[in-house]
Amino acid sequence: MAEPLNLDITFEDLMAQKLAGVDDSLDKREVTSMIYNATAANSVETIQMLVTLKNFIDMVFADTAPREYLIRRAAERGLKPREATYAKRKGVFNIDIPIGSRFSLDDLNYEVIERISFGQFILQCETTGNVGNLFSGQLIPINYINGLQTAMLTDVLIPGDDEESTEAFRKRYFDSFDSQAFGGNRADYKEKVGSLPGVGGVRVYRAWNGGGTVKLVIIDSRYEKPTQTLVEEVQEAVDPIGQSGEGIGTAPIDHEVTVFAVNETIVNIETVITYQTGWDWSAIESSTRAVITNYFKELAADWAHSEDDNAGLVVRISQIETRILGVNGVIDIRDTKLNGVPSNLILDRESIPKLGVVSG
Repeated sequence: MAEPLNLDITFEDLMAQKLAGVDDSLDKREVTSMIYNATAANSVETIQMLVTLKNFIDMVFADTAPREYLIRRAAERGLKPREATYAKRKGVFNIDIPIGSRFSLDDLNYEVIERISFGQFILQCETTGNVGNLFSGQLIPINYINGLQTAMLTDVLIPGDDEESTEAFRKRYFDSFDSQAFGGNRADYKEKVGSLPGVGGVRVYRAWNGGGTVKLVIIDSRYEKPTQTLVEEVQEAVDPIGQSGEGIGTAPIDHEVTVFAVNETIVNIETVITYQTGWDWSAIESSTRAVITNYFKELAADWAHSEDDNAGLVVRISQIETRILGVNGVIDIRDTKLNGVPSNLILDRESIPKLGVVSG
């Protein structure tokens, strides 16, 4: 059986192999001998050929393929990268304004697409991606609107998402081999609901309210509790209210699906901090809240991507103390309590942590 071709061989190794096959009575000195120079020229071409061949091989296997070729490979399984989506935001005005009105805030433009109530509307960013989620404040009308005095962009109702990254798409491709999405099974719900704009993850529970009922618990793409607007849009897409079980949405016929937002459990933290000279709680409070919030965001992402829909998150004191120790001005930390208890906090399967009061 032939040995596999070594595509990682170096020029030096190849030269050593070739010169070893030449009689030692001949002149094989580096650079000066004809044999060395002739062999070197051939070896350079061989190495170039092997590099090209290795590049071709890397392009056709999903674990090493660049984005263009990964997309082509995944298309064989009916997969494609999730496209960037538009953020939907809440706008508050002193009057009712026409649908289709356009406003600007900094470098972004927003279009009014739906009325919520008097003076409150849903605006859609005209630029796709996360950038549409970032800024709030006073809106400037692009065209004159009679009677308009105040216009404010406020809440993110449905987050805008950037195009799926190459590595996230690669992981989703390989995950597709572990569970086949078909006909309303768990993988089917996760794939279809997870691909809806603004959704960052979903957990699926069967027969939660009797036979044929399905409960979906969703988190938004920022790994936060979704707004009621997003919950309603997912409900409409999966199994519209009033037509439940009819198979009008993506849910199979006879599946009565109800969509819920993930719960938030408030976590209050008490701890005793030893400060560097010249530092106190007021100097580190903002940084401390930021590092804990980032930790909670990581936990929420774990919730969204967990393979076990029944697993609850654990908020660990050790993780909180480690992160606070990294804050400038902190020497030591001890006696940390979560919600008044000196132990880790175990959340139920439908909850993510939300930072409450922190005292140090």
